[in-house]
Amino acid sequence: MEKLLIVDDDGDIRKQLKWGLGTDYEVLLACDGEEAVSLFKKYNPKVVTLDLGLPPDADGAEEGFRCLEAILSHVPAVKVIVITGNDGRNNALRAVQLGAYDFYQKPIDMNELKVIINRAFYLLDIEAENSRLQTALEHKGTGLGGIIGLCPQMLQVFSTIRKVASSDIAVFVSGESGTGKELVARALHATSLRNEGPFIPINCGAIPENLLESELFGAEKGAFTGAHTRVQGKVEYAHKGTLFLDEIGELPANLQVKLLRFLQEKVLQRVGGREDIPVDARIISATNIDISKATQDGTFREDLYYRIAVININLPPLRERGDDIMLLANLFLKRAAEEFSKKVNGFSPSAIHMLRSYRWPGNVRELENRVQRAVIMSDSLLLEPDDLGFTDVPLQYQLPVTDVVTLKDARDRVEREVIVGALDRLEGNIAKAAEALGVSRPTLYDLMKKYGLSKLPASAARQVLQ
Repeated sequence: MEKLLIVDDDGDIRKQLKWGLGTDYEVLLACDGEEAVSLFKKYNPKVVTLDLGLPPDADGAEEGFRCLEAILSHVPAVKVIVITGNDGRNNALRAVQLGAYDFYQKPIDMNELKVIINRAFYLLDIEAENSRLQTALEHKGTGLGGIIGLCPQMLQVFSTIRKVASSDIAVFVSGESGTGKELVARALHATSLRNEGPFIPINCGAIPENLLESELFGAEKGAFTGAHTRVQGKVEYAHKGTLFLDEIGELPANLQVKLLRFLQEKVLQRVGGREDIPVDARIISATNIDISKATQDGTFREDLYYRIAVININLPPLRERGDDIMLLANLFLKRAAEEFSKKVNGFSPSAIHMLRSYRWPGNVRELENRVQRAVIMSDSLLLEPDDLGFTDVPLQYQLPVTDVVTLKDARDRVEREVIVGALDRLEGNIAKAAEALGVSRPTLYDLMKKYGLSKLPASAARQVLQ
């Protein structure tokens, strides 16, 4: 059972809180700052409720502030919930600035205080899980060339990269747009024997067809209108290095023939030229189309496919990577918070739910963009679904119920969505939401706890703090 330290000089309040919270937590009681710090150092509770009015300054707040600072200096990660009187709002805000997790104003409503305490423990669990994932990431060394992941599919990708990096064998990388295909190509180059040579990327689908041949293979002076000088192509620039052909599925048929000749003979001819130019370059290709289907319907040469795809690396979509979603989300949040000097600590439970249930059509690239934008625009410590742009997400972008393994999970998902919808429609009013759902307030609080809805909606939080 988790330990909870309650610090209050009023004996009746200490008894009330122990009675109301004792079934859920191992409650420790302190009547002043000295006893509170002593108990905290001895038992290391994760969450503390602290009344700022402590003896010998029971009518002021300075003794409470000294206690707060002493606790935070011992364990900065502890969640301290400051409890104040009706006229103590300014002191509560000062406490939050000093590092308190949250504040609550008397008179105490046990159900509402339970929500705040449950939320604090829930956030601690999230922070511990993030720390565990980060430690595992560092320990296993699974960050490779800027690619991050711990799921089995990504571990297989890392293993393949390490196995083939030292050879010159052609590698074909497939996966949806935004999964990190160029990162894989750069990782292959960086860990290869060619890492001191150039890495030359070219997007075959981003260059007009009439310019693509000269962009790839170069052109002699006068080869076409506007060719005033001899121009080297990307393939030549990749000599002694790596050539990355992104979106190779968009390559026109005539250039597929020319590329195949280069791969077979290791020589090329510039547009308008006759000289065979030897080039020593490793080829890495990528596409987000179904290349097997393209070879079957004749839009991509089968013999070229066999040349470029000696080794296949398939990148999984983000929606299939499980805990990697939160691992990456927290990494992007940390980077953005540091870059833009924002005090953003993490994601609310409802935001985590959306991050995990969203389909991510744009994959890792979309996740990074959403988190970066949210960090810039948010003014709170925890990012909410609205900050991430998840308001009214269309059903086609949510994971379907068929992804759930059991009927119980499916029922739980529907029940959770109904509760969230009621709280949103009724602006977080617990009493009205309970009535609309046909349950009692305690039952609704229990359901909120069950489904990780321990953070009240913004409107309800304002009611508590006013």
